[in-house]
Amino acid sequence: MSELRNYVLDSTDITSKLDFKSIFGNNNPVEVDVGCGKGRFLIARAKEFSETNFLGIERMRSRQANVNKKINRHGLENVYLTGLEASYVVENQIEDNSVSVYYIFFPDPWPKRRHHRRRLFTATFLDSIYKTLTYNGCINIATDHSEYFDVIYEILSGDERFAEVETFEPEDHERTGFEITFMGQGLQIGRCSFEKLAKPAVLS
Repeated sequence: MSELRNYVLDSTDITSKLDFKSIFGNNNPVEVDVGCGKGRFLIARAKEFSETNFLGIERMRSRQANVNKKINRHGLENVYLTGLEASYVVENQIEDNSVSVYYIFFPDPWPKRRHHRRRLFTATFLDSIYKTLTYNGCINIATDHSEYFDVIYEILSGDERFAEVETFEPEDHERTGFEITFMGQGLQIGRCSFEKLAKPAVLS
């Protein structure tokens, strides 16, 4: 059996920006799956869209290893993973105007009020999303937690740098394990998609 190739990026250098051209070996569009889990969605998209590069963010090493095996099994060359904290990666390691799409599916809702400060989606995080998206790039959200969805939707809809667009709906074979479980429980999934507006013209 051949040795598995490692598609998990080195996480020891936390100060440098991610050089997508160097990582993927091309200038293809980059899409980021924030919290890719076991990689069901990430792998399905990478298989279908070979001319797009995908970065999966996942802290759990067991999940990283699992996704890495799937990347090798399917012979994919357009997927890499990083194991650093999602907010840190977006805020500090991704170059401005370099990501065409963000997928943020089922982030931890931290439902207790005293834990809300731990939530991923904050005004600071949105600023980083805006800076790192290409113009007309999109952010796609899905969560089963209605209160958290309302918070996210209010932040996005109230930000004039973004405009709501047709909601992204994954195909059945792309649905995450979390989504399959929640749908099986009859839970309603909140979804929304927003587009980064083109840079306003500078008035003379």
